Amino acid sequence: MRTCVFLSVLILMPLTVGCESKPKVTKKDLTKIPFAQRTGLPEPSGGFAMAVGDETITSNEIIGSRIEHKGAVVPLIEHLRLIAQRSTIEQFKEQARGELEKVLTAKISNILLYQQAKKGAGENIDERLETLAKTEVRKFVVGFGGDYAKAEEELKRAGMDWAGFKEYKKREILSYHYIREEMSEEKPISHSELLAYYNKNKEELFARPATIKFQLLDIEAAKLEVNDPNQSRQERAKSLANELSEQIRAGQDMSELAQRYRGVSFVGYSRPMRPENLEKPYNVLAAEAEKMVAGQVTEPIEAGAHIFIMKLEEKQPKTFEPFEKVQKEIEARTTFDRRIKAAEEFNKRLAEQAQIGEREKFIDFCLEEIYQMSNE
Repeated sequence: MRTCVFLSVLILMPLTVGCESKPKVTKKDLTKIPFAQRTGLPEPSGGFAMAVGDETITSNEIIGSRIEHKGAVVPLIEHLRLIAQRSTIEQFKEQARGELEKVLTAKISNILLYQQAKKGAGENIDERLETLAKTEVRKFVVGFGGDYAKAEEELKRAGMDWAGFKEYKKREILSYHYIREEMSEEKPISHSELLAYYNKNKEELFARPATIKFQLLDIEAAKLEVNDPNQSRQERAKSLANELSEQIRAGQDMSELAQRYRGVSFVGYSRPMRPENLEKPYNVLAAEAEKMVAGQVTEPIEAGAHIFIMKLEEKQPKTFEPFEKVQKEIEARTTFDRRIKAAEEFNKRLAEQAQIGEREKFIDFCLEEIYQMSNE
């Protein structure tokens, strides 16, 4: 299970404010965003509530959260119900506490980030955010071919309504703008840093793997017709393989030869392939290709029930993209890695701030409520 913190979503799925281009939020994105509407909430009555700055998180809000579990978005209480029904209250608290702590930390961190972002946003921010959020609503509907009902159905599946979606977009826009400003003064990336990244990652990122392209006759002894009663099918396969090998060297077309004999099939690859990707029984050909040059034909190669004759057409050794060609890509990757690291550190600071005084008592109350509701 994963409960995402708002900041992580913003860094990995960046948006911008104003007239710059913005990627559309997909249906899959929506199902991964833990969200609760935070504005216009009534004063809490009954239950338990926790104050975070000038906002409030209620126990009902935590209990009603939706989380991602095994690729699906499910209500938190449904995820914990079976545990509650099989445990004592103390056992349940011990097993389920970690899940509630993740949900609560994410919600508190989101609030703190939004509050910090709003402080430096200037005047008339609410009006500007309302306008931008309405634009996002229109874009979302367009993503469903303009079908408002389908778009609304998807929101409901993700646990949102239109007001909640607008509120989410406001937070996303404002908070991303804040994070971008926080990270704007990045140190230049030195040439030595780029070169070190290249040398460390060139095997994984910048290698051009070795490839081969070949034609092949596959002789299967079990399928051959044998006219000599003193000759086994395996003996006939070896004899035929030697005959075919000589004919191929003399310039005979392999595909035409295959058509003359039952039990002989032709394999021809239209594109080069990596030797390590050859599957059984053809994987024995990789070692043979290592010894050959383009244009050569192998002697018959026995591989269990098969005998192969291979003609190597192309062979390319493993090489690496030159540093100069991928330098811009490395700069982009290094910048992204820096921002991810900065985002993780910022998340950590927010999580530390989220350790507010009533936290443990609040979590205990929520767990007790879930336990009682699950066993009614």
